[in-house]
Amino acid sequence: MKTQLIIYGSHYGSARRYAERLAEMTGLDVIDYKEAKDISDYDRIVYIGSLYAGGVTGLKKTAGRMAPQQELIVATVGLADPTDAANVAHIRQSIKSQIPAHFYDESRLFHLRGAIDYTKLNLKYRLMMSLLAKKVEKMPEEQQNAETRAMLETYGKQVDFVDFSTLENIIESINQQS
Repeated sequence: MKTQLIIYGSHYGSARRYAERLAEMTGLDVIDYKEAKDISDYDRIVYIGSLYAGGVTGLKKTAGRMAPQQELIVATVGLADPTDAANVAHIRQSIKSQIPAHFYDESRLFHLRGAIDYTKLNLKYRLMMSLLAKKVEKMPEEQQNAETRAMLETYGKQVDFVDFSTLENIIESINQQS
């Protein structure tokens, strides 16, 4: 059996950047979730996915291809501050709804900050983000959470919060024997 594989799901590149950098740092193979067909030969999957439309890109599909005895490490990539407790709780609830309970209960979860460039969004998503921004702007401040505040702060801009040093905790987890 092969030991570990890094799989990523990325819409605009941040999760892919983290996954490729993690592969360089660890020597593990890396693959896009769309290409990861047979992953049953691996003991552990390290999944890095972008937070997108209330879920983690490709996580559900990847978990569906895993055998119950495999281990799963999940790292999410989004714009909101991953140190904000409410944000983390929201993300974890989303993960919980995407993967079988045994994977969630046994998984190690990490949260990373990503990037966005509104000029690279396709028309559908620019329109969606415009409508969302207008809706959030009308919300009372006390009803806004870390995710909505981050969206307003970055709306229409090009921002990059990618920090490869945050991969160190994931590397420690990868190096732990199960």
